[in-house]
Amino acid sequence: MTVSIIAGRHRGRRLLTPSDSGVRPTPGVVRERLFNWLGGVVAGARVLDLFAGSGALGLEAWSRDAKEVVFVEKNPRHRALLLQNLKACGIPESQLAGNNALHYLQQNAPSFDIVFADPPFDQGWPQRLASCFAACATSEKPCWLYLESSAAEQWQAADIPQGWQSYRHGHCGDAFYTLFSKQ
Repeated sequence: MTVSIIAGRHRGRRLLTPSDSGVRPTPGVVRERLFNWLGGVVAGARVLDLFAGSGALGLEAWSRDAKEVVFVEKNPRHRALLLQNLKACGIPESQLAGNNALHYLQQNAPSFDIVFADPPFDQGWPQRLASCFAACATSEKPCWLYLESSAAEQWQAADIPQGWQSYRHGHCGDAFYTLFSKQ
């Protein structure tokens, strides 16, 4: 699958993507919609890209002038490709900060303005991540969470952590995505 950065200073740069059949980088049409929703919030933001894979979401934010982007990816082969993509975009290797998304999020979530979470489908990740975002609700600053999931794993209104609200949502194929805000 070919994935390219859509806009910003790295517009058109092709990213290396894992060839695993279970890997599904966020399609360009979805990334474009997401960044239109976020608008000017990205410039100057601290961004966390969990389950980064190729890094397409975080690198798109970097290209659009995010202040800092931190990537978390567990799979060693995906990490190797991600490091190559980071290098091509001039991002230091140190920004690939961890390999355990849940642990990293529990320790650091309140310090980010935007969190992208595109976990493997049908493994209960939305519910596992909910408690971490509930802890973020105590932070005074506004922040955003983008979550991709399968149809079976979408957060229902009752599952959304207190302090968060669904801002926009959509679907593309079997992927459902929601942008949540905490204002």
